[in-house]
Amino acid sequence: MNSSDGKTRDLVSSTPGAGWDFGLSRHPYHEIERPFGPHYTVYNRRLMACCFDQIDTEDGYWLLRQKAAVLHTGEFPLQFKGPDAETLLNRLFTKDFSKVRSGRCGYGLACYEDGGMITDGIVLRLDEDCFWYAQADGDFYSWARAHALDLDVEVSDPQVYVSQVQGPNSLKILEQASDDGLPEPFSYFGIARVKLGGQEVVITRTGYTNELGWEFYTEPHHDAEALWKHLTAKGESHGIGLHGLDSMHIRRIEAGILNAGSDFSHLTTPFDVGLGRFIDLNKPDFIGKQVLQNASRKVRLTGIKCLSGEPHIGAEIQIEGIKAGKVTAGAYSPFLKNGIGIALMNQPDFTHGNSVSIGCTDGENHGGVLVEMPFYDKRAEIPRGKRVDIPQRS
Repeated sequence: MNSSDGKTRDLVSSTPGAGWDFGLSRHPYHEIERPFGPHYTVYNRRLMACCFDQIDTEDGYWLLRQKAAVLHTGEFPLQFKGPDAETLLNRLFTKDFSKVRSGRCGYGLACYEDGGMITDGIVLRLDEDCFWYAQADGDFYSWARAHALDLDVEVSDPQVYVSQVQGPNSLKILEQASDDGLPEPFSYFGIARVKLGGQEVVITRTGYTNELGWEFYTEPHHDAEALWKHLTAKGESHGIGLHGLDSMHIRRIEAGILNAGSDFSHLTTPFDVGLGRFIDLNKPDFIGKQVLQNASRKVRLTGIKCLSGEPHIGAEIQIEGIKAGKVTAGAYSPFLKNGIGIALMNQPDFTHGNSVSIGCTDGENHGGVLVEMPFYDKRAEIPRGKRVDIPQRS
């Protein structure tokens, strides 16, 4: 039985006492979040705030769209260091990381031998023989170590935590917060080391929102409290504030950004969910290559729009009364003013614009339509800084 029935869900809150939270990890900014009444999901055995008692989810969405919103994520960076680090990454991931130079990021998608997907995330090439992999939720650490036994590489947990600053004012905040101003160059998927209030911090021009933004990586040697005070002081005039995963979730659906474990899983290939462009079949052997070479290239994942309801994760998509797929993500978009979602269809032979029946959070089926993703900004110009799009709240 799934934990959510569309009416209730099970989240984690801080309560008095000790014990039975063994193995869970708090973000360095946990105490910053506490006064706002956070409720957490467990992600990579880390706590990531879904929502706050004191921060409205829709307000958080508009903060992201109009100013700048911070999410302290549950992403789990692993470190790959040694002469064979690149060799191991090319074994584990579908992308050819020999083409990613130092100071740049790449999208890391990992598959099992049968082509089913394990997880995804961003690979940072910090040096020729040193990488971080900021992975989404998933069992990857042991998998990586098991496949490194014959190689000269150390796979380790550097105890790094990822926070993202996203929204139209995000780079203005970085310019103010960086002791030396904006790093140059700092293009999309770039890496830089900047001093924030005297502390050198790794930052990347990445995010999970398709808004203009950047992420910063808090390491064990950092004074996290001082770092946060500096960042928020410099960002105050630009409207910086916290928001939760629920707020960001709306925007990521609008952008067609997929979530590991729900939009894709070990039962889907990258081709099934529209990620075939990240498979480099011309590079030497990688895990899953043999199966993926012969796999269907047809896409089964699609966007869905519902004018009268909010799609419920796990609910059926029906066409003429026959089950044709299931909802993998759903939300109400304050910008588009309708329910939106992502659906995995049973077969790839569907057409955008087709009318469907969608199971929604009120327990009823509502009429909807299959749509192309992303829902807008088709060329992803906003995160690249090529388009300024600050919608008005109505």
